[in-house]
Amino acid sequence: MLGSKKKYIVNGNSGIKAQIQFADQKQEFNKRPTKIGRRSLSRSISQSSTDSYSSAASYTDSSDDETSPRDKQQKNSKGSSDFCVKNIKQAEFGRREIEIAEQEMPALMALRKRAQGEKPLAGAKIVGCTHITAQTAVLMETLGALGAQCRWAACNIYSTLNEVAAALAESGFPVFSWKGESEDDFWWCIDRCVNVEGWQPNMILDDGGDLTHWIYKKYPNMFKKIKGIVEESVTGVHRLYQLSKAGKLCVPAMNVNDSVTKQKFDNLYCCRESILDGLKRTTDMMFGGKQVVVCGYGEVGKGCCAALKAMGSIVYVTEIDPICALQACMDGFRLVKLNEVIRQVDIVITCTGNKNVVTREHLDRMKNSCIVCNMGHSNTEIDVASLRTPELTWERVRSQVDHVIWPDGKRIVLLAEGRLLNLSCSTVPTFVLSITATTQALALIELYNAPEGRYKQDVYLLPKKMDEYVASLHLPTFDAHLTELTDEQAKYLGLNKNGPFKPNYYRCLGLPRNQGHLGSDELPALELVFASPTTYAYMNSEK
Repeated sequence: MLGSKKKYIVNGNSGIKAQIQFADQKQEFNKRPTKIGRRSLSRSISQSSTDSYSSAASYTDSSDDETSPRDKQQKNSKGSSDFCVKNIKQAEFGRREIEIAEQEMPALMALRKRAQGEKPLAGAKIVGCTHITAQTAVLMETLGALGAQCRWAACNIYSTLNEVAAALAESGFPVFSWKGESEDDFWWCIDRCVNVEGWQPNMILDDGGDLTHWIYKKYPNMFKKIKGIVEESVTGVHRLYQLSKAGKLCVPAMNVNDSVTKQKFDNLYCCRESILDGLKRTTDMMFGGKQVVVCGYGEVGKGCCAALKAMGSIVYVTEIDPICALQACMDGFRLVKLNEVIRQVDIVITCTGNKNVVTREHLDRMKNSCIVCNMGHSNTEIDVASLRTPELTWERVRSQVDHVIWPDGKRIVLLAEGRLLNLSCSTVPTFVLSITATTQALALIELYNAPEGRYKQDVYLLPKKMDEYVASLHLPTFDAHLTELTDEQAKYLGLNKNGPFKPNYYRCLGLPRNQGHLGSDELPALELVFASPTTYAYMNSEK
């Protein structure tokens, strides 16, 4: 590996480096750690973005300002200090990145253009917790153009682009996020978004469920004024279904993750391109001839496998679902159990949304220099916490790259501490994110404008008509021309000439896996959305 190195021992007996001892008790989010311990050593209260210990000794490039943003007094050019970012002076660079992203997000720009004459989100107060990137900035500014007020935090401690966060803060958006937050910082930022005098959210846009979890835990009374939740990730949707089954979901929720526009595009095409980018940037490795095991063959796994196979890698797949497993076999991949190949593979990639997919036993058996990374939203897939033991040495090679060294000298290469590889270590294709972001925006419009009582306290899916509308907004980019059904053909198929062209129950592979948590003898806690007049009017307005 290239780059400067910093070594540290976790609970070790080395006389060279200072020992680092984990705290035995949980730290409350508002306890301020010392500068040396800014990265919290506590267990988080969530089972999602912060379920494992953070690095005991966080790494910061020597060129960076090591002062925590929480200790800085910053104001934007308008005199506002209602934000917390790494450096507000980076705003100009962030604005340029946002302008580049706008060129690849045609649907959001189309929605923004239509907002000049109407404000379907006027009065909406949206609190968001997503990856803060240039693409998210375009979404936030579009929501603002649609009439909404927004406050935002990051759903991942490594994925924030500091310059973009600065640009948003300069534009007047209350943003609380920076790259390399500690777990303590993570919850502090979410709390600053939610707990503000004179402002209370009435909509939630979440990615992973941590924001929803925090409000349930700390401010449950807020749900009296919240109209609904829009959730993007498999992890967050899983948690919503759990709340629904337990009868604890007190507002309607939109499951964006299982919409066709999310599954077939973001999960598949985004990961197909970004897996290679993330691995290249962090390891400089060549893929040809490498043996790789991909855990999970959902849409994310399919994208990863296709990219690595095209680069000449030998790809194995692990799966629990017979349908996905059969797809992997018919796509030319060998289906294995992880134990069968763990000693020989060069790269291990998790993308299941589950926990403890790669255990300490697996990590102990890996070959020297095996690369371990995660492409799922949650950091629970790799048991990173089990590596915080006295006999193992952690060596920081470069940002987001750690060597974990065994007593016999064997080492593995752990990327992003087991968190989401592509958004932590590289970037993602903007055009694909435009599709997901547009779906999120329409879901917010629908929930916010729905008449009282239309939606129960349950989890809902978007209808095919809305999926098709989102897709249609992106076709002009390719100068694509849809074929239209004749009246006779439409009658033969029993369809409306203008769609929808698929039934509402159509999904990529049937019903989402998350629904299995409700029990095989129960119907899933799921209903299909029928758009309100406001939403349909907006969808059918002149382009």
